[in-house]
Amino acid sequence: MRSRGAALILALVCFLGGCAQTFDATTLGVPATLASAAGQPPAGDHFKVSSKALFGLWGVARLKEPSIRKTLAAQLVGGNGVANVKIRVRSRWSDVLFTVLTAGLIVPRTVTVEGIVTK
Repeated sequence: MRSRGAALILALVCFLGGCAQTFDATTLGVPATLASAAGQPPAGDHFKVSSKALFGLWGVARLKEPSIRKTLAAQLVGGNGVANVKIRVRSRWSDVLFTVLTAGLIVPRTVTVEGIVTK
């Protein structure tokens, strides 16, 4: 009986583990590739944009997520698409400090989107 309770609590913790984000390239409205063919780097202008994601209750609740669509739309003025898109989600030292100071009630993450605008 005791092991069933422990298994239930472990399953609940794994299910509710937060700070997960999903990025979907099919809803961007422009051609987007994550990597170009080997030996053929795409021609265009490089961009790198950072924004914040904010989670609450130790990462379980999403409070604010950056819009990848808006980020790329701002870069696509005069371009046809994006190539070599890289999305990094990480905790900078200031994010970790803020998480510790709020005892995990507010968990910020830094989201960096970089790539090349093709013409």
